[in-house]
Amino acid sequence: MDQDAISRQRIVELLNNWVVWRDAGDWTRFRSCWHADGQMFATWCQAPAEEFARQTEAAWDRGITILHFLGGISVDVAGRRAVSQTKMTINQRAPVGGVPVDVVCTGRFYDLLEERDGKWGIVLRQPIYEKDRLDPVVPGTPVPLEQDLLERFPAEYRHLAYVQTKAGFTVKTDMPLLRGEKVQRLYACGAAWLKGGDHGWTG
Repeated sequence: MDQDAISRQRIVELLNNWVVWRDAGDWTRFRSCWHADGQMFATWCQAPAEEFARQTEAAWDRGITILHFLGGISVDVAGRRAVSQTKMTINQRAPVGGVPVDVVCTGRFYDLLEERDGKWGIVLRQPIYEKDRLDPVVPGTPVPLEQDLLERFPAEYRHLAYVQTKAGFTVKTDMPLLRGEKVQRLYACGAAWLKGGDHGWTG
């Protein structure tokens, strides 16, 4: 097996570990997935990796349930740098007007990674949001949505943004989507990263 293939294998393991350890509340090992200067740009938190981990742990302690499921993974390797894209769903259960609902948001994790001192770690994680939906846990139960709040957010993640806003988070309204200028700019940052430059991504 050549070195790039070995690197891809290690990166896929890292990406799988991120989801399992995060969703299990294994905070020490979750933190180990990042390099010290890593950054996360989620809907509800755009912060250095350590601050993101701290806020994620605090949300867990509040009983906020957010789970992730992964699909296909594509990894481009250039020496000790890599860009990966991972198909995923974000699943959040929350009450809306007293009605328990499940929100499922489909998208991709777009990651910039680097091998340092023999260890691959995440330098930047930016989700790309493609579509979402909201369903009552008990089928057929009416859900009292506030239409003006719902429509503040892009259609690709508006239900996720809605329940996160109701949970007390300030949600970013201009995340990268399946199409558009912003996601193209993200891809350009990834290309610059693979060529050895600064990625320049600020969210």
